[in-house]
Amino acid sequence: MTPRTTSPLGGGAEGTPRTLTVLGCDGSYPGPGGAASGYLVEDGTTTLWLDAGPGTFARLQQVCDPGAVDAVVLSHEHPDHWTDLESFAVWLRQTGARRPVPVYAPPGLRRRSYFADDPALSWREAEPSMRVVVGGMTASFVATDHGPPTLAVRIDPAGSGDDRSGSLGYSADTGPDWSLEELGTGIGTVLCEASYTRDLEGSARHLSGRQAAAMAAGAGAGRLVLTHRWPTVSAGALAAEADEALGRPVHQAESGRVFEW
Repeated sequence: MTPRTTSPLGGGAEGTPRTLTVLGCDGSYPGPGGAASGYLVEDGTTTLWLDAGPGTFARLQQVCDPGAVDAVVLSHEHPDHWTDLESFAVWLRQTGARRPVPVYAPPGLRRRSYFADDPALSWREAEPSMRVVVGGMTASFVATDHGPPTLAVRIDPAGSGDDRSGSLGYSADTGPDWSLEELGTGIGTVLCEASYTRDLEGSARHLSGRQAAAMAAGAGAGRLVLTHRWPTVSAGALAAEADEALGRPVHQAESGRVFEW
């Protein structure tokens, strides 16, 4: 995993940066040497693991003590977004973790896990319009357009009220019959899936770079970070069409990259 490099924007408790570390960002399956969807969200007091696709637990161990994870949020049941939770559960058992780690997941995902009833994990069913507090963060969920129950997430510093400039929005996987505006307008950083370029629009319930950027513009996003690009899709072509649609440069997720939010 490449060293963590930081793109600044916000700050956490007592000036500590709130960070989003990309553990993996390949769409639908990991490319050669890559990892699927997984992100570490930290504010200096709280560590949240957002999606746990294949390859992400190995990378998480390179940047943080797994025992520091306060909770896991899983967006949906497709394997490229959650199956490394199984490795995490084994780690928790073998290291004798003293507390079960909360796992927030949409209906139906728990039964797919080998550790559905293991005391190392504390499963919590997440649903649209639900809000949960995890340490210094509040996570709010909305449903997306993606077949199985799939939840986009907005993360706010706890007690931030209506100030969304310090919010992080994550689209999870979605087709175009959804809008980032459902997470609220004016979000400081939006992590949005962009699986392919405009020539493949309509081929799957995902977004192109053009569609993701148009959504971000409509929602008044402060910064757009594209993720979930299929390994066969040109990063340059995807960024070019997103830049044009947004009217300014976008960022692309890459393993090891850190964004302050």
